[in-house]
Amino acid sequence: MNITHSPLVATNWINGKWEIGNGERSLRYNPANVNEPVGEIAFSSQKEVALAEKAAHQALPHWRKLTGNQRANYLYAMATALENNTDEIAELATREMGKPIGEMKGEVARGIQLLKYYAAEGVRADGDVIPSSANGVLQYTKRIALGVVGLITPWNFPVAIPIWKLAPALICGNTIIWKPAENGSLTAYKLCRIFEEADLPEGVINLVIGKGKEVGTYLTEEAEINGLSFTGSTYTGTRLAGVCAQRNIKYQTEMGGKNAAIVLNDADLNTAVPAIVSGTFRSAGQKCTASSRIIVEEGIYDSFIEAIKSEMEKVKLTNPLDKDAYLGPVASKEQHRKVNLYVELAKKESNIIHENKDELSEDGYYVNPLVIEGISKSHPLFQDEIFGPIAAVLKVKDYQEAIDTFNDTKYGLSGSVFTTNLAKAHQFLEDAEAGMVRVNLETAGVEYQAPFGGLKQSSSHTREQGQEALKFYSNIKTCAIKYE
Repeated sequence: MNITHSPLVATNWINGKWEIGNGERSLRYNPANVNEPVGEIAFSSQKEVALAEKAAHQALPHWRKLTGNQRANYLYAMATALENNTDEIAELATREMGKPIGEMKGEVARGIQLLKYYAAEGVRADGDVIPSSANGVLQYTKRIALGVVGLITPWNFPVAIPIWKLAPALICGNTIIWKPAENGSLTAYKLCRIFEEADLPEGVINLVIGKGKEVGTYLTEEAEINGLSFTGSTYTGTRLAGVCAQRNIKYQTEMGGKNAAIVLNDADLNTAVPAIVSGTFRSAGQKCTASSRIIVEEGIYDSFIEAIKSEMEKVKLTNPLDKDAYLGPVASKEQHRKVNLYVELAKKESNIIHENKDELSEDGYYVNPLVIEGISKSHPLFQDEIFGPIAAVLKVKDYQEAIDTFNDTKYGLSGSVFTTNLAKAHQFLEDAEAGMVRVNLETAGVEYQAPFGGLKQSSSHTREQGQEALKFYSNIKTCAIKYE
């Protein structure tokens, strides 16, 4: 199926069948060229979620009784199918949400790695033998599936985030109802088309395309699910967490971030500046782990400002299908409007260190990257999650003021320090109130085999990726048998 030049219609995948939603339809346009339709989505209703719910429950007994090795073989087949379709799905995702094609291919590669990583868990030990105080008793634990899990995924990583939820859920023996973001629905549809090549049993993965107020609300408030994994805004995530807690549904929420990079006086600017620029402006700043606060000690401040001005000259804003694109447009009209409100605020209330002067197509949702200074740490530009290509630099007198400023936020997802002082590096790792902390590395780019998640209002109390994800998608059963 040629998706590159032929508009496609995204349909639901329920119980192994492709069925279009009965709700209103919406054409989706390329954010790099809003005159180019990429495809059409048909919104679903609560009826379709109920059908997916039924299918997932019907598929559950067979799927969870398969051996881990049998489930692993399906995940390996999914990885192979995705690898064979890398270029196709990467180009579709780029045309749907604007991420540069090079980054998008890297994201697909990460999805392949995740599938293989969790496939290997199918033959890994999943419990412990626990000594009994009684003679002749064998006591042990085993990991068991939650049951039917709901997944609600965002648009900014339309391949990687769904897979880092799907893969551990599947290997643990769960069946799935998946609601993607509206702006990622075409990619979600194509991803399921690819996974169909793995011959998964009917009803193991069920894709339902729809709006949050229809599909998301029913999934969380009424559907018979045993777990919910959500990635999105803090406002929505905390609301869903409250609903799940009332229903005694296990939940996992990955939410907002306002991440900071600290640059100390002894930092190597040749290391620090490229990493900070990459962590800030890749994907047009539309990463929950992106750096948007840059905290610089006064002794190195002037040198840092000159260095970041120079580095920003290398940042190319262009059509995301250009292989040399550093960043492309923001993902949607709504995102473009929101980010530009902050750009206007920055131009009124801050000093501009650098603003790209790339000639922008009026047919795309482009926002020139912006680096600013001259605001306080309480300013909205330093506190709000903008989710766009804007970074604010703040001068501080010493390490203590730097770490106090770093921690002065309701979020706590990711953070970095740049220093050549080993003691200061370790001190930062202890002091920083964030779930993921790094030294001489950008705030984005956490590896797939490592736990992903934050503190404060950035995450709930479990982690995604790595071994920690298995803990969320399973329960522990304690078993004992008397043999004498």
